Amino acid sequence: MDYDIVISGGGIAGLTAAAAFGAQGFSVLCVDPAPPVTQRDASGADLRSTAFLQPARAFLERAGVWARLADHAMPLQVMRIVDAGGAEPEPRVIKAFDASEISDQPFGWNLPNWLLRRELSAHLDTLPNVDFRPGTATTTLFTRTAMARVGLSDGGRATTRLVIAADGRNSPMRRACGIDVSTVHFGQKALAFAVTHPIPHDNVSTEIHRTGGPFTFVPLPDHQGCPSSAVVWMEEAAKANALMALDVSAFEQAMTERSCQLLGPLKLASRRSLWPIVAQAAHHLSGERVALVAEAAHVLPPIGAQGLNMSLADLDVLLDLALTQRETLGSLAMLESYHRKRIADIRTRVAGITLLNRASMAADPLLRDARAAGLEALYSLRPLRTSVMQMGMGTSVRHAGGTAQ
Repeated sequence: MDYDIVISGGGIAGLTAAAAFGAQGFSVLCVDPAPPVTQRDASGADLRSTAFLQPARAFLERAGVWARLADHAMPLQVMRIVDAGGAEPEPRVIKAFDASEISDQPFGWNLPNWLLRRELSAHLDTLPNVDFRPGTATTTLFTRTAMARVGLSDGGRATTRLVIAADGRNSPMRRACGIDVSTVHFGQKALAFAVTHPIPHDNVSTEIHRTGGPFTFVPLPDHQGCPSSAVVWMEEAAKANALMALDVSAFEQAMTERSCQLLGPLKLASRRSLWPIVAQAAHHLSGERVALVAEAAHVLPPIGAQGLNMSLADLDVLLDLALTQRETLGSLAMLESYHRKRIADIRTRVAGITLLNRASMAADPLLRDARAAGLEALYSLRPLRTSVMQMGMGTSVRHAGGTAQ
């Protein structure tokens, strides 16, 4: 075999997979058609950010990359939910969910995606058993019981015992395996950008609900001496397109109004990016010699920091199986075990986030009132509140190092 593992896809999940399996002594080839954009203001930079929840940080430590990321990470101590669904765009229900209720650590740590790509790709350069080839794509897949052969866009071929498909929602490797997906289209798009604001965020992530979808602030380090946050603003597609077309001054006015001025007047601190919102789940998580992870397996609206954290949960399970079954790496039994261990959680979380997104889109005043009442009820019952926080974090009190009673 040329490699133990070939990873199709060099996004954050693929790069992390390469680091994790490489750290455990597996020989790894990781390819991606596009070189990672590793500068904030470069064309094509991913201006979104990722909140790594507590279990995800544990996996990043296991993969040997957390030490590179820790100094750049912004702790997320409080998740604040705001309902602004009244007649005017102003807060009418504000509830703060504090990690101290369930843990002695923050809910998670936020990092910009472009910086993650920079640090992860630099880390791979230090691993002698990892071959990272940006600018190279997977083009063909041929599998047999004992091995897989992957064709590459540079004309080469690689034989391997396991292919990890981390190549996105339109995964070529998933299609090559003939695995179908179920997709929900919401008619929404999301704008992603960074802002500065006069009021400090105090490590509080804020999700503001009105119509069209949530407007979410996630804390970032200060930018040019001003408090800064990453923003994801979800709206109906036509409105999102119109917002994208506004000049900077008009856009700043619109986003300040939509944010209910909770952090004061907002100033755009990056370019804007736009992408469609869907929920998607693969019908099966494996094919012959192939494991689906990350967006090849599941796609979620950006609510509750679930997307990449689910991806790292995929990798955690897959790595455990690989370590206990080194001699049979990529076997049918190993991959069926991976499917069984992950599919129920994936289906549950995709369904739950789909439901939450539909609630966040509500335009009817009665539905908006029901949403506000639900938030009040959820927060007022402490056992329910802590259970929801634990579920959202993907952990439990006994795993969280918690102080909750």
